[in-house]
Amino acid sequence: MQFTQMLIPMVIAFAITVIAMPLFIGYQRMRKEGQTIREIGPKWHAKKNGTPTMGGLILVVAIIVAALFTGWWQNQLTVSLLIGLFVLALYAALGFFDDFIKVVKKRNLGLRAWQKLLGQLAGAAVFLVAYFHEGFPHTLALPLVGSLNIAWVYVVFAMFWLVGFSNAVNLSDGIDGLCAGLNIVAFGSYAIIAVRQDRTDVLILCLVTIGAMIGFLLFNHKPAKIFMGDVGSLALGGMLAVVALLLNRPWSLLLIGIVFVAETASVMIQVFVHHFFHRRVFKMTPIHHSFEMSGWSEWRIDIVFWLTGAVASALYLLLFM
Repeated sequence: MQFTQMLIPMVIAFAITVIAMPLFIGYQRMRKEGQTIREIGPKWHAKKNGTPTMGGLILVVAIIVAALFTGWWQNQLTVSLLIGLFVLALYAALGFFDDFIKVVKKRNLGLRAWQKLLGQLAGAAVFLVAYFHEGFPHTLALPLVGSLNIAWVYVVFAMFWLVGFSNAVNLSDGIDGLCAGLNIVAFGSYAIIAVRQDRTDVLILCLVTIGAMIGFLLFNHKPAKIFMGDVGSLALGGMLAVVALLLNRPWSLLLIGIVFVAETASVMIQVFVHHFFHRRVFKMTPIHHSFEMSGWSEWRIDIVFWLTGAVASALYLLLFM
C-alpha cells in the first residue's frame, strides 16, 4: 500500500467513530446508564460515577467495518485479517456481557473470572486452528534455550499471550485516555513492522485500529465523556497479541507493550507480597493508580506513560528491525 492509500482505512475508522460516538453517548445519557466506580479506588474518581461506558462497542464496529472494506478494496481479505477480526469480535463480546451486567445491575463486578478466562481461551483456540491451518511458523525463540519447533509448546505460549495481553490492556484502562493512547503507540509500531514485512493484511488491522483510537481519544481524554469499557480493552488486547503473533514477533510485546507489562506486573507483585508478607509494595495497583495516589494528575500520567511506550517501541524498531 502506498502512503496515501494507508490514510484511507484510518480515515474511515476515524469517521465512523467520531460520527457514531456522540450518538452512543447521548443514548446512554438518555437511559441514565453509566460506569459504576469502584469504592476501593481513588476517592476523587467518585465524580466519574455514571459516566457513559462501553464506548469500545463503537470502536470494534468501526474497526471491523473499515477493515472489511479496506480488505475487499485491496484484495486482502485473508485468513490473517479475518482471524484478527474474529478474536477482536469474540473478546469484545466477552467484554460486552461483562460491561452489560455492571451497567444493568449498577455494580462494578460483571462476569466471573472463570467465565472470562474460558471465553478468552476459546478465542485463542480458534485463532490457533486457523494459524496452523495456514502453515504459519510456530518456531519459538527462547532465551538461553534456542529455537523450539514444538507445536504444543507454541500452542501453550500463544494461548498465554492472548489471554495475558488481553487482560494487561484491560488493566491499563483505569484513567481517562491512558489505554487509548497506549494502543495508538503499540499498533503504530506494528504497522511499521507490517510495512517492512510486506504484510498488507496485518497492516490494515493496525491502520484501522489507529484511526478508531484517535477518534475515540477525542471523547475519552480527561475529562472523559465516555469510557472504553471491557468491551474495548479486552478486544484490543487480544488483537494486539494476534498481530504480534501473525508478524512472528511475539516477544516484541515485552518492549512495545512495556506499559501493559508494568501494569500487570504491579498487580501480581502487590497480590503476592500482600498475601505472603501482609505488606504493600505500591500505594495502589494497577501502577497508574499508585502515581495518582502520589499526587500526579491524570494528564501527567497519560503523557509520561505514552512517552514511555513510544520510547520503548522506538528502541525495539531501532534494535531489532
